[in-house]
Amino acid sequence: MFVQIVLLSPPFSTLTYKTLALFPAAFFKPGMRVVVPLGRGKDNLRVGFILECRDTCDLPDNVTIKPIIWPLDTVPLLPRDLLHLILELSIRQGEEPGRIARGFLLPGFYSLNSVLHYITQKATKVYALAELAHAKDNLKEELALALLNGAAKMLPGPHNTSEEEYVTLNCDPPWPVRPGASLQIKVLEYLHTNGTCTRKMLNKGIGSNATQAVRSLLSNGYLLVGRGEEGVEEENLALLPPATRPFELNEAQVHCVEELMPFVQQKIFHAALLYGVTGSGKTAVYLDLAVRILALGRSVIILVPEVALALKLLQDVHTSYPEIHVILYHGYQTSASREKIWRETAEKSACLVIGTRSALFLPVQHLGCVILDEEHDASFKQDEGFLYHAKEIAWSRAKEEQAILLLGSATPDVRTFYAAQMGAVPLLRLAKRVSGRDLPPIELVNTREPKSMSEAVTLLSTHSLDILQETIGRGEQVVILINRRGYAPHMYCLDCGKTEHCPNCEITLTYHKARGRLVCHYCGYSKPYPAPCSTCGAAAFLPMGEGTERLAEELSTFLGQRVLRLDRDSTSRPGRMEEILHAFAREEAQVLVGTQMLSKGHHFPKVTLVIAADCDMGLNFPDYRAAERTFQLLLQSAGRAGRGALPGRVLLQTRDVTNYCLQYVVNNDYEGFYQSEISRRELHQYPPFVHLALIRLSFEREDATAALELQDLSRHFRVAAAKYGVTMLGPAPAPLSVIRNRERFQILLKGQAWSDIRETYHSGLQAMKIKHLRTILDLDPVNML
Repeated sequence: MFVQIVLLSPPFSTLTYKTLALFPAAFFKPGMRVVVPLGRGKDNLRVGFILECRDTCDLPDNVTIKPIIWPLDTVPLLPRDLLHLILELSIRQGEEPGRIARGFLLPGFYSLNSVLHYITQKATKVYALAELAHAKDNLKEELALALLNGAAKMLPGPHNTSEEEYVTLNCDPPWPVRPGASLQIKVLEYLHTNGTCTRKMLNKGIGSNATQAVRSLLSNGYLLVGRGEEGVEEENLALLPPATRPFELNEAQVHCVEELMPFVQQKIFHAALLYGVTGSGKTAVYLDLAVRILALGRSVIILVPEVALALKLLQDVHTSYPEIHVILYHGYQTSASREKIWRETAEKSACLVIGTRSALFLPVQHLGCVILDEEHDASFKQDEGFLYHAKEIAWSRAKEEQAILLLGSATPDVRTFYAAQMGAVPLLRLAKRVSGRDLPPIELVNTREPKSMSEAVTLLSTHSLDILQETIGRGEQVVILINRRGYAPHMYCLDCGKTEHCPNCEITLTYHKARGRLVCHYCGYSKPYPAPCSTCGAAAFLPMGEGTERLAEELSTFLGQRVLRLDRDSTSRPGRMEEILHAFAREEAQVLVGTQMLSKGHHFPKVTLVIAADCDMGLNFPDYRAAERTFQLLLQSAGRAGRGALPGRVLLQTRDVTNYCLQYVVNNDYEGFYQSEISRRELHQYPPFVHLALIRLSFEREDATAALELQDLSRHFRVAAAKYGVTMLGPAPAPLSVIRNRERFQILLKGQAWSDIRETYHSGLQAMKIKHLRTILDLDPVNML
């Protein structure tokens, strides 16, 4: 028998091989991984997966077809729908299937470290793949028989201890080390920025000389080291705010579930949008639906934008349905943990998976439903490395498996709601909060009004401060949103009038007071502060602008009490986010300041006031979705107020109280905003009325040859665009014109068909050979910067 093998390492080709006669022909199935020979050199082994099995071969008789060396699986690691998805993405992105698969497979699945573990009555033997490749026929026959009857098993190979030991922060800035301990500070800063990582990653990022510094920090208890994350989720779950009582569905929620179940029972693909106001009980619908589908022997995947929401959802399942086993999957788990989960889901007949976007690639069996909570959220798009949008992947998997796809949001993506209005996606509504209360009233606060000297210490207006103090005086709680972390986004030199910039990027450095550093949020560069001005050498700076750190500090001083802060910096240590949320739920503080991490999913019954400190920030982004994203963020944030027995109130601070987007937010009018926004997009020809793609081009700073290449390549793109009827805008410098010492440009393509856009891109590239430019085609871009 012949098999088509997709290689998971360069050259990522799809090649034909013969199966091993040692195994029955029925043993080899699509989706199984195998080791194959490639070329004649010493390093001629490759891992690939079977795409197709054939009885005949179309190749000429004079072509020698090599046999595979050895199977790595006894059951397929990739189910049928994932194989279909790989081929679909390969066509969509113009890449080899092997490169697509490698984009989402874990490193251990294409590693050559696997071994055959063979147990006999006399001894236990371990064979590496290279040994199997050169083994004699009689030994191969013995090992094949052992693998078939269970006496032998393929196992992950031995790992370097530096790849298994994970180093974690166990302290928060300011760092409790001597100012002169520069290497220790470097280690702490690296872990603060990159999160938990292996010793190998740490050595690669800092250098092998970090070993002594790590040892000192471990002995002082400032770092922790372990071999994985077993039990970490359970510990973090215990720190979350107490769960609400078990869900009881109301009439509207039951209607939504009953509308969907017939499609599951009849195994008919069906996509729907669940549009429900904040606090309307969408989670209860998800879980009741999941329980019913699991009872039919089919699997369910529930995706959420953030790990914190995944943990909250896991807690809700434990509370309402304690008998159900949940598989939690996200990118912060160790590679070993995620590989174990992959194999577990591949072997389970039906399971409930909760996770972030990467959970969508798990090889779940008998998929019955995929749910995207907060379907509008930008984090469902991966825009680095392997580019994909979870919504498209979910649609493809659900369609292939005759499952249902449920998209849920209080503020749906404009394109999703347009599809619902056009009848392409059925619309389910939850128009009222489960508590029966009205949505909180929203008020615009004009920040142009002057403040007194005593009130000028904070970003909040006089009116906002008055309402804040009244709320605190009643013993209630307040959430304050400012979507900018750090202490101050600009450090202005009073002597030369310049601001401190990153040497690698055309971006100002942000002051982080607790860390005592100026930090670039794009390349990670940082330097100590206080420090002389990089332009004139003076040491007199004025922090300009305000971030979460500064606002929390100023409010703590103004109110004379503790203020909690929730942002990426305050939650860099594992478990710290759960500690902060638990402390706020226990009312250890009445005020919580944070970034957009606060806007979704959190339920605090005592929160009666939400303040958005700077609503204008997102409206001025160079992005056609700037108004939509601002509307979604503000309305989601407003939904945190008044979720309990007490009524809520929302204050939105702005310099432009007449802005059309903010007027719709004030009226809690998503559909009015949608009508206004969709007419603008139709007028200017933006999605959903056209397909949109962004060609990102970059080259080393001040590379004159690359700049000329850019001009030539742009001409070829323009010719191709005219041929395929695609509108081309650019090239133009990207809004963030230099990052990591690379100059960045963009070309915007608008077309009526994705195929026309892809042909434009590939035709332009084929017209000339580029040496200095780096190009990426981003279909349906989410990040326009």
